[in-house]
Amino acid sequence: MTENGRLLANSRVNLVPAVLSLANPPWQQAVWLDPSAFENVDHIFHTLFDDFCDADEPERYLGVSLRTDEEVALMRQLGAALSAAASEAPDETDEQYLRAAAWPQVVAVAGRLAHVMVANDLGELAVLYDAGPGAAATGR
Repeated sequence: MTENGRLLANSRVNLVPAVLSLANPPWQQAVWLDPSAFENVDHIFHTLFDDFCDADEPERYLGVSLRTDEEVALMRQLGAALSAAASEAPDETDEQYLRAAAWPQVVAVAGRLAHVMVANDLGELAVLYDAGPGAAATGR
């Protein structure tokens, strides 16, 4: 695997689950509202806006944590939806985010982005599989 491929894979190991959690309201209720759980909305915001992407300006993450222009466009939409929800959560609590009128849009966009990201990752996995043993190690 090339250095760029390794960076992309390492970023996506964090980014894809964050997007999936935004697309899953039962998960949000069960995990984010549990004070003993590590993951919460703040963790998701850091993942999407600071640590592995910038959902406000995702273009510079193309090839770093985002694979395609479609992912970039959807990430920008997700960033806008999250910002709208944040404006309705003055105390930035998980409960406020989940009750925000903008939250259903967050879930909808995250669902579309999750679908695209997982399909792209599975497509890449199929290419590596078709290339045969050792392809991941050599970057073929």
